Parts: sequence; structure tokens; C-alpha cells
Amino acid sequence: MGQYYKPINIDKKQFVYSHDYGNGLKLMEHSYIGNEFVAIVENLIKKNVAKDGTVLTGDWYGDRIVWAGDYADSEPLNGLTKDKNGKDLPNLYQIIGNYDNNKIKPKNKQFNKKFKYLVNLDKKEFVNYDKVPVFDTTEYEGKKIIWQINPLPLLTCEGNGRGGGDFQYNDNCGNFDLIGKWSRNRIVLLDKQPEDCTEIIFDLIEKQY
Repeated sequence: MGQYYKPINIDKKQFVYSHDYGNGLKLMEHSYIGNEFVAIVENLIKKNVAKDGTVLTGDWYGDRIVWAGDYADSEPLNGLTKDKNGKDLPNLYQIIGNYDNNKIKPKNKQFNKKFKYLVNLDKKEFVNYDKVPVFDTTEYEGKKIIWQINPLPLLTCEGNGRGGGDFQYNDNCGNFDLIGKWSRNRIVLLDKQPEDCTEIIFDLIEKQY
């Protein structure tokens, strides 16, 4: 069956819901550069320094982020993942993402292309969006559309490979070790390359048939 995902802020216990922005819940229904739903999360984690030096940050800036799947592992409680009856304990998707009072609905904003450095503050790593490979191009209403996987959902996801709509290991290619590598870390978006971080290359692509 299909696996559903919600981007979750662990520190604030908040999530954003894809259906609020006309997108599907499955990972590869929305994980593309320029996607309206993912752009909402990008705006939540970005830092903008204005010309006058004023620093503006999104509401999730500096918080721990996970793109939580509903088939992901249980959240341990006192070192255990099952209750006294042997039933799996709930995972993050269920603990935070199943409650409407944890949902936020930021205004619809398109991603500003100048913010191209996705940075992991904990691992001191970054990805440059400009280096993400193109895996397909299409024409729509006379406009050329370039398809690239967005690093943010894939780097921070948990549960991938357990349901339909996931990034499938057998059909696609790239460095699969990147999937979930940044889960639960503090992820931010900057318009300038960070000086104290190591660049990693995000090369995941979907094969076209």
C-alpha cells in the first residue's frame, strides 16, 4: 500500500499537510524542486539577511526536521518499541502528525531561487540546489518544465522503501545512503554558501521509461 508522509518539526511538535496545498501525501508525489508544498517548508527553515543587515528567519529555522512516513519505525519509549501486549508503539507520524491541533498552514509562498544552500547545522554539511541533476524535461502549456528531485524531503525522510510512492531503490539510481541521512537534524536554507560546512553532492534521480 502507499505510504504517506508529513514534514514534522520535532521541537515545536508541528507539521504541514500536503493536501492543504493541492499535493499528494506520498513521498514522490511532491518531492521535486519548485513544488508548491515543499516550498512552504523551505520558507519555514530559511534565513534572509536584508540589505540593511536585518535578519529574518522562518518559524522553523534551527529546529529539528523529519519527513515522517506512516510506515516508519516506532518511537522508542524507555528503550522499548512495543507495549506490554507486543503491539508496536506509535511512530512520529502518529504521535505528532495525527492531531489537527499540531498542524500549521503557512501562507502559500513560492520558493525564491536565490536560497540555494540547504544546510545541516548538526552535521556541518550542505547541498547546493544548482548541482542537483535533471532527470527529465517536459512541455506544459508551451513552457519547458525541468524535473529535479528536491533534496529536502529525501535527506530528512524516515520509512522510505516500505510503501508505494516511495523512492524505489530498484528502479532509480544515485547514492542511496543519502536517503534519511539528515533525519531529525537542524536543517536550514541559506542564500550564501556556509563557510564552515562540507559540501555533499545530491545525485538521486528517477529513471524514465
